[in-house]
Amino acid sequence: MPDKAPENPERYDDDARLSDGTASTAGVASSRPDDAEVSDEHNGAPDQTSNDTDGPAHSAGKTHRNPVLVWVKEIATVVAIALVLSFLLKTFLFRAFYIPSESMESTLDVNDRIFINLLVPGPFDLSRGDVVVFKDTQAWLEPVPQKAAGPMDWFSDSLEFVGLMADNTDQHLVKRVIGLPGDHVSCCDAQGRVSVNGVPLNETYINPAEIPQPSAFDIVVPEGKVWVMGDNRNHSADSRAHQEVNGGFINIDDIEGKATVIAWPVSRWTILDNHSDVFRDVPKATATK
Repeated sequence: MPDKAPENPERYDDDARLSDGTASTAGVASSRPDDAEVSDEHNGAPDQTSNDTDGPAHSAGKTHRNPVLVWVKEIATVVAIALVLSFLLKTFLFRAFYIPSESMESTLDVNDRIFINLLVPGPFDLSRGDVVVFKDTQAWLEPVPQKAAGPMDWFSDSLEFVGLMADNTDQHLVKRVIGLPGDHVSCCDAQGRVSVNGVPLNETYINPAEIPQPSAFDIVVPEGKVWVMGDNRNHSADSRAHQEVNGGFINIDDIEGKATVIAWPVSRWTILDNHSDVFRDVPKATATK
């Protein structure tokens, strides 16, 4: 599936929005006064409550509010609250990305919109099998020419800023974590499978449309880094293809978050699985370098 994560999608494999007037005293006499008031009235005290305030003079004292202005104010308040909440969610919890390439098919299809959990990694840990979006600090992607600013760019930029539009820039990629710090990852066994810490993986998430072509490697993941691969193995320029840069590893500090859900199109809505069963038998790493 796409190498690029939606905010920065990856290109092909190279991946990578009472009237309050004076309260009328009319009708007070009809409501039951307390005992003291009843006593005063029966002792001859003049009844100050009369209908003098009724009529034109009373009506003139009322403030009439324009219902249209009231409606506009309410709508503006709701929109403002929604924008603030969206910005907070985008900043601290979730962020939207757009998938532009096929490097993660069939897990993620071209044009999918996904949300990533910004709490992974940290405070929650990464796990093998997590689909992650990371910044392209290793220059896996070719530079994209700057396009001339359009008259409506400010609008799309604003929606992206508050989290109402997926990030579709070209500085991010999306891949699946195969090796964590200390893991020994190699390929391939007699059946063409990837092994982690000596255990061959039956990777059920790999694109079933094509049998992965063997690409030999044998590495140990350094501390603070991960080894990542695309689910569409024959169309993913992942850690295997970039071993000349940083050993092909991705810095954990560059990971923006873990992809958790496909939000659009509606027909594709689903919670993303990290396929923990694939890595169930993989022992804990024993070596780091």
